[in-house]
Formats: sequence, C-alpha cells, structure tokens
Amino acid sequence: MVARIKRDDTVMVTSGRDKGKTGKVIEVLPKAKKAFVKGMAMVTKHAKPRRQGETGGIKKHESAIKLSSLMPVCSACGKPCRINTKQLSEGRHARVCNRCKEVF
Repeated sequence: MVARIKRDDTVMVTSGRDKGKTGKVIEVLPKAKKAFVKGMAMVTKHAKPRRQGETGGIKKHESAIKLSSLMPVCSACGKPCRINTKQLSEGRHARVCNRCKEVF
C-alpha cells in the first residue's frame, strides 16, 4: 500500500485553526495517523532550564495534525488533490494526482 502523505510533501490543511494554509511535512506517524507540518498547529510550551547555561521561557513548536485533515498539493498543477495509485512498468506502485494524472 502506498502512503497518501509522505515526508517533504507539500500539503494543505482542510480543517481547524490553520484551514487553507499550506506547508511542508516534517514527520509522519502512520500508526497514530498524524503528521507534523512546518509552521502549522503551533503550540506554546513553558520550558524550565534543566542544566546550567540552558535558557528557559515560552517556546513554540508544531503539534501533530490528523492525516484526514491534510490534503497533498500536486507539484504539477499546484492544486490540492486526491491521490490514486498507478503500477509502473517495472512493477512498483507510484502516487498519481487525481486531477492531472501526473506522478508525484
């Protein structure tokens, strides 16, 4: 089975606070069905310095987004699209844009 969203893909958020924004996938957690997208779903965390010389304070970082709330953006047509799979001549499967039928 080919994964719908992979690391370094450009995706668009379809629901939630960041709806309509696009970003690059940093990490995918397939078992949890979640992904981390650069600059999306930012949360603040109050960090206490644990070692000497380390600084504390309020830090911002990305939190996980459900894969069902993300839609891949096609590199050829530049629009968010659904993903189909296509078997190539050498026997392996590839992801295909459902709009323009181009291989990702």
